[in-house]
Amino acid sequence: MLIARAPVRISLAGGGTDLPAYYTQYGGAVINTTVDKYFYVVLRVYDGDTLQITSSDYRTFYRQDPAVDESSLPDDGILELPRAVLHAFGIRRGLSMFLASEIPPGTGLGSSSAVTVAILKALSTACGEHLTKAELAELACYLELEEMRMPIGKQDQYAAAFGGLNEIVFTADGAQVTPLDLPWDTRQRLQSHLMLFFTGHARNSAAILKQQSAASRQPSSATVEALHRVKAMVADVKRAFVTGDLDAFGELLHENWTQKKRFAAGISNDLIDDSYETARRLGALGGKITGAGGGGFLMLYCEPRFQPQVTDALEARGLRRMDFRFDSTGARVLMNAGLTLASTTARSRLLALLQRLGRPVLPIPADWRMVR
Repeated sequence: MLIARAPVRISLAGGGTDLPAYYTQYGGAVINTTVDKYFYVVLRVYDGDTLQITSSDYRTFYRQDPAVDESSLPDDGILELPRAVLHAFGIRRGLSMFLASEIPPGTGLGSSSAVTVAILKALSTACGEHLTKAELAELACYLELEEMRMPIGKQDQYAAAFGGLNEIVFTADGAQVTPLDLPWDTRQRLQSHLMLFFTGHARNSAAILKQQSAASRQPSSATVEALHRVKAMVADVKRAFVTGDLDAFGELLHENWTQKKRFAAGISNDLIDDSYETARRLGALGGKITGAGGGGFLMLYCEPRFQPQVTDALEARGLRRMDFRFDSTGARVLMNAGLTLASTTARSRLLALLQRLGRPVLPIPADWRMVR
């Protein structure tokens, strides 16, 4: 048995500028942090001829007979990600995969990419190959954006792979990850001032992100103007963190939310708007919907003394608060009881994918990562 996990993230600044339609033209930048809510993968090898995937979150089970042509199988949106990763490794038999998450799927915390990163971490370890964090992130991006044509950005994969509080810069040439090494007291104050409320609604972000990507290709669009402003705020947020002026960050979150609602239709709704304005009236300085929008989690910046009344008011509207702590570990293997994939195909496919991405040969500096 092998157990691996990857964390989900909350985006603190620059979200939306990590979509290729924007950053390949203008460059993108985000600040995010991972939190202690994880996606888990459990692998077992057995002597059977089938491939089996079980998801506790979706309460579903998938079994594939290797004698059946995989291309003839119907699309399964729920298990599309794990199937795509297994296909990329050429694994068709003798493996059982169990998937479970600590948060509901489709809630704006980057859980879909955490799925991909956790599975890649597990399978690469089972192949006897140690991937750097940069390789793990970029391989997840390649599979999701290039192979699966998902209309998403790149910050979620990098967050899940690296873990911690980071500034990530995206260009057409690669991605650079810079950890934000804040003083302990500043990090603790930031953590204690952030709140997450589940709106009760999961959503498929594809429609919003497709609309946003299309608008990002029009230089004079309101979407591009809003994305420019959101990217500029990354430097302001970083300055607020470094100087310890966290209330300034709270105000920037409010401006970020104002701009984010210009990205595409459907990002907010009556419940979100009412909940957000109520929280502001009761003491929260700012906040925003995590992820693409339309549902998921409402993140707020609020002094601890105001949090009880904000919690009571939002829970009276049907939202539910979720406690969390920051994560700093990123994707990791929790247990490996000697599990090894005997298939040479899986390892050769993995090495071929890494070579296609330009596997780094020189050592990577400890304080940043560049992937080309």
